[in-house]
Amino acid sequence: MTQLPDSASPRSGVLSVTKECSEYTFLAGGFCTITTSNLEAIKPGSRVIYTDAAGDTGLDTDIVLDTGPGNSAFGHVILDPATGIGTVTLDGGTGEFEHFHATADVSHTGGADSVDWAWNGSYSLGPDD
Repeated sequence: MTQLPDSASPRSGVLSVTKECSEYTFLAGGFCTITTSNLEAIKPGSRVIYTDAAGDTGLDTDIVLDTGPGNSAFGHVILDPATGIGTVTLDGGTGEFEHFHATADVSHTGGADSVDWAWNGSYSLGPDD
């Protein structure tokens, strides 16, 4: 696993995260819970908090990835629930995520009734990236 922001860690790489959304309410402040991640800084149990409610045609909202006290990444997600695909971007944050950047495809990982989702993309770390 990659640890952030350890200077011996790669400054960029593949991002692979899964989350489950059984407690997501479709309202502002709703959240999903990270279940797996290939980055040590994004621990299982971390929350993805949605700042706006889902609309009639999908989700287009800012998000906060809260991994614990003092460590949050800020981003945006666009998701079409009809197709189960979208994009997420993360750009900076606090603590370990101050210089974190990521872009990933969002995909539904189960059947129609599944609450499981994946982020697969890339990340970079540092003010030079």
